[in-house]
Amino acid sequence: MSNIDISTVDLNLLKIFEALFEEGGASRAAIRLDMTQSAVSAALRRLRDVYSDTLFVRTGRGLAPTSRARELKPVISEALDGCRLSLTISAPDAKTFYGRAVSIGLSDDIEIAVGPKIMDAVSRRAPGLRIIFRQTYSQIVSDSLANQEMDLAITAGGLASRGLGHKVLGEGGYACLVDRSSFKDSTNELTIDEYVERGHILVSSGGVVGIVDEALATLNLKRKVIGSTTHFAGLPFLLKGSRAVATIPQHAAVAIANMTGLQLLACPLVLPRYSIELGWRNSSLRDAAIVKVQGAISECFSNPA
Repeated sequence: MSNIDISTVDLNLLKIFEALFEEGGASRAAIRLDMTQSAVSAALRRLRDVYSDTLFVRTGRGLAPTSRARELKPVISEALDGCRLSLTISAPDAKTFYGRAVSIGLSDDIEIAVGPKIMDAVSRRAPGLRIIFRQTYSQIVSDSLANQEMDLAITAGGLASRGLGHKVLGEGGYACLVDRSSFKDSTNELTIDEYVERGHILVSSGGVVGIVDEALATLNLKRKVIGSTTHFAGLPFLLKGSRAVATIPQHAAVAIANMTGLQLLACPLVLPRYSIELGWRNSSLRDAAIVKVQGAISECFSNPA
């Protein structure tokens, strides 16, 4: 392929590429960009000519990026972020951020617990700014940040990589959830015997053995896992009407109990606590929108009530 003269390329196409990649469809990208769908489709044809690749293929759920599009995404996003940063430098004291979005990578237990608080704090600190929550976990978070897949991340570790900054937001522990109708103890205490006797719902991104199993092993005990799920949002439906127990991060257990009426109980095991950290790319610190969201997140963890 011969070199393309950048002076012949409409750089607005890069914004359209980003929207197509992140929204997964021409109609949604058109709404995001306030364009007609036909204009977005025409732009996609031009993008395919520029990059000599299909870039996006139609599926039953919209448009899926090709391997070339995935290779291009961090490069294009970095270029667009540079343009946005140049505008931020010229207006460092911006009071409104309409049209801007900042993405936060986090696990769904943290999203359940503090997502609403983050949105509220951002709406006060940066009117008009849209927050995008993206699912991540500690094993992949560094690569996701470095590859421009998210602007910030809230995670339990995994942020010690070159080019990334991080700070500790707080400390987390664990608690148990059960169906209230299955627990009649007026002391609201779950004994270790009852804990082991009940079936367990495991929340895991892929593992089979967790810290609960390790703690039980030190007592020569084992639990019976009757079901597993990869996300916390399904727990109320899996626990309701059963005698099962779920042991999950305390911040999520409190939020789910408040919302659903499930019984919140202290875990009868001594489990290790862990740090909750906020991470970012060091190169993004001059972006006022990202700095505003950093402050909003820190506020939410400083004032957990």
